[in-house]
Amino acid sequence: MKQILIVLVAALFFVSCGNQKGKQAETESKVITVSILPQRTFVEKIVGDDFAVNVLIPPGSSPAAYTLLPSQLKDISKSAVWFRIGYIGFEHSWKDKVAQANPKMKVINISEGLDLIADKMEQHGDHMHIDGVDPHVWLAPLMVKQMSKVILDEVVALNPEKKEEYTANYKKFAEECDQLDAELKAKLEPYKGRKFIVFHPSLSYYAREFGLDQYSLETGGKEPTPQHMKSVVDMANKENIRVIYIQSEFDREHARVFADEIKGKIVQVWPLNPEWEKNLRDMTDTLIANF
Repeated sequence: MKQILIVLVAALFFVSCGNQKGKQAETESKVITVSILPQRTFVEKIVGDDFAVNVLIPPGSSPAAYTLLPSQLKDISKSAVWFRIGYIGFEHSWKDKVAQANPKMKVINISEGLDLIADKMEQHGDHMHIDGVDPHVWLAPLMVKQMSKVILDEVVALNPEKKEEYTANYKKFAEECDQLDAELKAKLEPYKGRKFIVFHPSLSYYAREFGLDQYSLETGGKEPTPQHMKSVVDMANKENIRVIYIQSEFDREHARVFADEIKGKIVQVWPLNPEWEKNLRDMTDTLIANF
């Protein structure tokens, strides 16, 4: 009788361990990591609440120089995939640590294949070498549509049973991107070629998409030199521009000095706003109001 009880207890123990491992594996396969808040919106547009979405850069932090917390590395260890924007500063500086935290996690650059804005593009053998890539690709609706197709392919691979549902969700979101693009183009058509000034060059793709001309105080990720500051002040006075746009993550001192020089004002924008569609509409209305 004792031997039978021992066998039963042992069997229950191994079944319990197997269930725990199964649940842990299932939990890990249900987590997706993204770099920035708008990406969470793109993922959720396709998968709904089927996956938990872990965002690496919290609100108010700068993607250029963010330092991951130990607790975040723990969250990364549970993820099946990391969707990188591709060219954000912290992604490059932390990629090895992230890989160590979860060697099994798939890493996807969702900017792959996009028409990128870069300081230099050179052909190296059978591939293109790109330097100084502007990472703000999520601020152009048609680029988001392209990136969302990459997300779709990966989440279908993670959860093939939901392929039809995810594909239908993607098609709906792709239509929303097309409609948003057409709406903003119609709004901005009368302002084509107009110049605007930002502290950090976060609206390059937006400006290209809608025919605007962005000028930035910051160049190459560095604070403006006196010579560059003067050239932008001169341009602003010539064009009668009285606004500089700045993100909340950046020091306002240089922007304040510049605003004083042009007898203008500082207007805050938030390119990392997770309410992606509303944010693009609001930014468009703000730009138009200040042209």
